[in-house]
Amino acid sequence: MRHVIALDVGGTGMKAALVGLDGALLYEARRATGREHGPDVVVESVLGFARELRAHGRTHFGTAAEAAGIAVPGVVDAERGVAVHCADFGWRDVPLRGLLRHRLGRIPVALGHDVRTGGLAEGRLGAGRGTGRFLYVSLGTGIAGAIGIDDGIETGAGGRAGELGHIVVRPGGPVCGCGRRGCLDALASAAAIGRAWAVASGDPAADAAACAKAVEAGDEVANGVWQAAVDALADGLLTALTVLDPRALIIGGGLAEAGETLLGPLRAAVAERITFQKLPTVVPADLGDVAVCLGAGLLARDLLTTAAAV
Repeated sequence: MRHVIALDVGGTGMKAALVGLDGALLYEARRATGREHGPDVVVESVLGFARELRAHGRTHFGTAAEAAGIAVPGVVDAERGVAVHCADFGWRDVPLRGLLRHRLGRIPVALGHDVRTGGLAEGRLGAGRGTGRFLYVSLGTGIAGAIGIDDGIETGAGGRAGELGHIVVRPGGPVCGCGRRGCLDALASAAAIGRAWAVASGDPAADAAACAKAVEAGDEVANGVWQAAVDALADGLLTALTVLDPRALIIGGGLAEAGETLLGPLRAAVAERITFQKLPTVVPADLGDVAVCLGAGLLARDLLTTAAAV
């Protein structure tokens, strides 16, 4: 059976699948990245896992994978196939596409950014399907987005389109990892909410999920922390909506697991800020933590479609 490899390399673990050319999910597997052992070990873990997947396909489906798609965090140059920078792994300028092609028998390989790749899956298979124009926002340790146009994702001239987390919404505010102050990442990400709630609650181990639970329980201090983050997020999203004019705003990532505790006040905050802009529908992502893996499969299948059309 003809199929491709889909691989999502996350901060601590990898999710993978073998996907039929018709989109059928044939096999799933997970592995640790080995990040605690250093950047070279992570690279070798990725390459070894991909090779295992190809061997599994050959053994169980009668043929080896015809292409592979891989998605990674950080800064990605998809055109060159290079992971430019990934703080999670300590990577700089890792030529992942070339390394994978060599390990997988020279099959075509697509490299994508994790959030943009997840947005691709949401656009074709999930909450963005049929919208034509959408903005997918992943709220996790950091904040990033994917600009959906028809069946594709606009990656920008340098592959960095959608980095919403670095919109400055509170000039002079907390220092962001990028070096600037007042970025959305530093105010409204799960990590930022966790830090704020740890201080406000006096519990150093508190995180964003604990803050959400406290909000649901009616804790006024938690509600203040939560609303401050929602307000900052709405300010950043207003800038994005003004520039992009999407039909739908899709909210994903770990913070979105709070459901209406997040989406309810966020819808209200965005609506309050709208003037001449058209208010998009604000909906949760559909695909959960498999979105990036599914998107990687789409990248791989697209390679074969493109090759067949040439």
